[in-house]
Amino acid sequence: MAIDRAYFLDQISQEFKVHSVCGLLGPRQCGKTTLSLQYAAQFSFPVHTFDCENPIHLTRLEDPLTALESLDGLIVIDEVQRRPDLFPVLRVLVDRYPEKRFLITGSASRDLIAQSSETLAGRIGYIQLSPFSIDEVSDWRQLWHRGGFPKSYLAVDEASSLKWRDSYIQSFLERDVAQLGFDIMPRAMGQLWRMLAHMNGQILNVHKLAEAIDVDKRTINRYLSILEGTFMITLLRPWHTNLGKREVKSPKVYIRDSGLLFRLLSLKEDQIPFYPDIGAAFEGFAVEMIQRKFQCYENLFFWNVHSGAELDLVFVSGQKKIGIEVKMTDHPRITKSMHQALGTLGLDRMYLIIAAQTKPFFLDADKKVSCLNITDIGQIDFEN
Repeated sequence: MAIDRAYFLDQISQEFKVHSVCGLLGPRQCGKTTLSLQYAAQFSFPVHTFDCENPIHLTRLEDPLTALESLDGLIVIDEVQRRPDLFPVLRVLVDRYPEKRFLITGSASRDLIAQSSETLAGRIGYIQLSPFSIDEVSDWRQLWHRGGFPKSYLAVDEASSLKWRDSYIQSFLERDVAQLGFDIMPRAMGQLWRMLAHMNGQILNVHKLAEAIDVDKRTINRYLSILEGTFMITLLRPWHTNLGKREVKSPKVYIRDSGLLFRLLSLKEDQIPFYPDIGAAFEGFAVEMIQRKFQCYENLFFWNVHSGAELDLVFVSGQKKIGIEVKMTDHPRITKSMHQALGTLGLDRMYLIIAAQTKPFFLDADKKVSCLNITDIGQIDFEN
């Protein structure tokens, strides 16, 4: 079963109209290499691929300037974070040969791959490639339960999907983080990751995490940065309205891939409906799907005041503010918190996202609050 990822192929083409280097960043095994090959297959020009996890390719790159300078066409370099010394070489090559095109992939964010943002400034455009999103698949519940990683979602049966996710979690802790150059204690990182799964959708409390795992807060913050920078968690920042101390200042935490969330919670598919915090799990799924669909990773916040009023998402762009609430309910209605958020935040529009199968409809006479099924999140209008 092939998944059409035409949107991302078009994004690569758009980046190459502006930059000589396109950085395709996303978690390991989310489909970066496959997408690179699909992009290359559209053209007749030569394609040269280097995998920085392949010893033979690494040998060819021992003298990278010599190896890359004579190549024409598209040059694909996979897992570039393994060879940060390549970034200065790429700068030399794109300055010397403006016609060269480099498609590089990495399993860490720009913040973790600091060399590229510093060395290739003005020469590289970034695309964040996520696992499958809700508009790319036909079964949203399978996507929710298994997550969007191709080998998990497309597995022949649940047992194979569970086995793949368990292996992914173990490999991440024991190998992947170390290969990024970070010195961690895998056991402590694993404890933190699982604790965050149990805190999914909650306000982050670093002090309590440090006490529970018996490490200092500095270590917790460093591990959180690694998990965020490797696309494993979202730390959703709060939106402030200058109301002072009444507003929550700490971020909310979500496990980004719902399939990994359920495995970190040791849940099988038939156990998910009975999970006590199923509402928070659905909320996190909706937050991630909205981020994947609209690529709005920098524009989303949450709002929460200590008096109890809260809103799951606030989208902010210029003077535009859109509110989004997520409820796993069959009886959607405008809550007291939603009313308060509309007035206090001065929202232009608000959306209530639910799991129940229903056509979009308005919840108010002013047509300012819309109710959408999770599969209709593409109808959220961030422009008007």
